[in-house]
Amino acid sequence: MSQLNPTMAEHRAEKSAAERDKRRAKSVRWLIMPSTSLLFLWMAIPLAMTIWFSFSRYNLLNPDVKGFAGLDNFEFLVTDPAFGPPIVHTMTLIVAALVITVVGGVLLAVLFDRKFYGQGIASLLVIAPFLVMPTISALIWKNMILHPVYGIIASLMRSMGLQPIDCSPTIRSSR
Repeated sequence: MSQLNPTMAEHRAEKSAAERDKRRAKSVRWLIMPSTSLLFLWMAIPLAMTIWFSFSRYNLLNPDVKGFAGLDNFEFLVTDPAFGPPIVHTMTLIVAALVITVVGGVLLAVLFDRKFYGQGIASLLVIAPFLVMPTISALIWKNMILHPVYGIIASLMRSMGLQPIDCSPTIRSSR
């Protein structure tokens, strides 16, 4: 009988473990393929429809006018003088949101990386908005914080001698 030296035995064990991992990965791919395919369709169909509509001619006031527009829609968009300001506003909002969230997130991460008195309560206050439904959160902001008569901000403004600001939209009837 020939005896295997330890390095050959280790090599065979590693090789069989690698083959076992390859088989397992192959079976996992088959198991996640249906959900991955649905997610891909969930993304690809709206994208394809958006591309199709961007090259189509359609007028909501005259739905009978249809057909292929080619690059006419894009030419109209770029030459429209009302196109520039919304793009600038959108970019400003994007940059501001990114700066605020990144800087705030890094500052919170540095803060919560160290032990301090009340860390549990502070963590709860940071995580709590993610646990509250957005609708409830919006109602709390509207009725408890920003309300021009009963809100916290209005009370603070009155205590400083300022007139509270009514941020709620007003609906005007056309009658």
